[in-house]
Amino acid sequence: MKHKLLMEGLDCAHCASKIEQAIAATKGFENVSLVFAKKTLYFEHKGKKDIVQTVQAITDSIENGVTVMPIEEKTEKKQSNIFKDNILLFIAIAVGIGALVCECFNVSEIVIGILSSVAIILSGYKVFIYGVKSLSKLRIDESTLMAIAVIAAFCLGQFVEGAMVTILFGIGEMLEDKAVENSRRSIEKLANIQPDTATLFENGIEKEVKAELVKAGSVIIVKPYERIPLDGIVIQGKSTVDTSALTGESMPVDCEEGSELLSGMMNGEGLIKIKTTKEYHDSTASRILQLVEEASITKSNNEKLITRFASVYTPIVVLISLAIAFLPPLFGMGDLSMWIYRGLVCLVASCPCAIVISVPLSYYSGIGAASKMGVLFKGGKYLEALAKADTMVFDKTGTLTKGELEIVNIIPYKNYNKEDIIALAAACEKNSSHPIAQAIKAYYSGEDIELEDYKEKSGYGVSAVYKGKELLCGSKKLLKENIDIDATVFLIYDGELIGAIEVSDTVRDEARSIIAQLKSIGFKKLVMLTGDDKSAAKRISDKLELTEFHSNLLPEDKVNIVNELKNNSKGVCFVGDGINDSPVITASDCGFAMGFGSDAAIQAADGVLTSGNLKALPKAVKISKKTVSTVKFNIAFALLIKAIVIVLAFFGIAAIWMSVIADTGVCMACVLIATRLLKTKV
Repeated sequence: MKHKLLMEGLDCAHCASKIEQAIAATKGFENVSLVFAKKTLYFEHKGKKDIVQTVQAITDSIENGVTVMPIEEKTEKKQSNIFKDNILLFIAIAVGIGALVCECFNVSEIVIGILSSVAIILSGYKVFIYGVKSLSKLRIDESTLMAIAVIAAFCLGQFVEGAMVTILFGIGEMLEDKAVENSRRSIEKLANIQPDTATLFENGIEKEVKAELVKAGSVIIVKPYERIPLDGIVIQGKSTVDTSALTGESMPVDCEEGSELLSGMMNGEGLIKIKTTKEYHDSTASRILQLVEEASITKSNNEKLITRFASVYTPIVVLISLAIAFLPPLFGMGDLSMWIYRGLVCLVASCPCAIVISVPLSYYSGIGAASKMGVLFKGGKYLEALAKADTMVFDKTGTLTKGELEIVNIIPYKNYNKEDIIALAAACEKNSSHPIAQAIKAYYSGEDIELEDYKEKSGYGVSAVYKGKELLCGSKKLLKENIDIDATVFLIYDGELIGAIEVSDTVRDEARSIIAQLKSIGFKKLVMLTGDDKSAAKRISDKLELTEFHSNLLPEDKVNIVNELKNNSKGVCFVGDGINDSPVITASDCGFAMGFGSDAAIQAADGVLTSGNLKALPKAVKISKKTVSTVKFNIAFALLIKAIVIVLAFFGIAAIWMSVIADTGVCMACVLIATRLLKTKV
């Protein structure tokens, strides 16, 4: 069974990764993922009893002050506690400034020590409590490092500096928590696309009910400027709807009786009645929210790397700090107290929280930003795959084309003209429901020609009698000899070829500009795969200026071609819409499904273009590249600052307060940089 638990009070990203690893190593727990940005634990477990208690026990062994609870019991932090902590911090700041002033005017060290102690207790009592508990568990974390640093500063007579360290750390923690909380709220706003209630219309009475209780086939009323709660069909009224929450497209769409509307759309100024076609949990908005939710569970390669990195990084830096503190004095390079102080600076700077928080938060923000633009990624690793890919592969029908056939050319022979050929073809296809026949009949607008003795030859076409002679209309198989004519339909009258008709799929309006944009942002190969014949494929490929195409393909042929392309490129992405695209979507590094048409394609896909067209594809590429570059920048920035502080500490230039900035200050900066992705416009 799949489970989801809230980790209320979890404020340490490094600890979160340790909790995740510990739970994953516990018997019975599978597919464990702890998303720090949401304080949510996801896992699978066969049992039902005592799961919360088990997780709580594991959590308590690693981090104090975390309450594990079912997600439905989520509660907001009590404002009174936040207010109390902030008041104590502000008092500590005032007392700390008093201690600093006393030191400047050479006031008694006893007074300075008392003031500094009061400031430390007010601003850092929680740090000491958590630090002692962590140390009792033989675990080194941020609280442990801070507690050791402050105690050592006092032992070295650095009273004011010890106070300033805890005050700076408290300010940094407060700002960091605020930044992370704001990012959480920004991400949660993306999920507010499906209302919890619906106005049910039964027996002439309107009644507001929970949307999840509304059955398919019910009638609901959507008032002006309300969001649509369930998928359905308009049965009364006219309006316009804003689809941007689903598709990322800002242009409003007109709707009237018979129009299909999806949950998550925003109604305009008209009142409409809708007959629901799906229940709450099966509606489009629910499916989108589920995809976004699941996306946070599938971690990127960088996230996995950082988790492994953090597990060895802190012990290594602690050893470096100990080496700085004790090795130089052994070689007569200075006083022990001086080098211990320098070692403390390194120790405080060693916490990897800036990286551990900002990397998953960057991916989560990137996924959120993409969803606003009509692209749903199923995980950070697919953002990575798209960012590095240089080959984009497309299915033809329904992806690059609309799947609607049209007449593109009529070729007459003998003494016939184009009007004669299309008229005779339309007469032959009069009773056929084949898509090509439909295209021919739609094209012809003249008077009907009467034919006799209709006969359909499967795989060949239609035969009839016209003015006492046989008229054949169909594929190239009707020809007695191979003629090099680029056409789809041939007409033979009395044994002679009298005309041919070229029928082609209609290219999507946006396809050509999208191909051009993909070329401009770095894609070297743009490939089309289709089961259609070579002539039809070449026509579409030439029109869109693709780099290559492959025709007459079966689903397994498409998979083989994608695998070949993967061997000769940095990464291959595929875009398709049909059930038969599922194997090749799975074979690609990042596969996209077009819209919500095929459940099989969506299930296999790594991402979904919710609008059902290609317009958002270049945006998805740009978002993925920006997300990955943000991750790399944050990692480099955090490590560089920490390295600089450690080097400065070795030469006695850096003070402990600088290492606090290298910890909480850098962490806050990285969080803010990561959350900027939510406001990305491409």
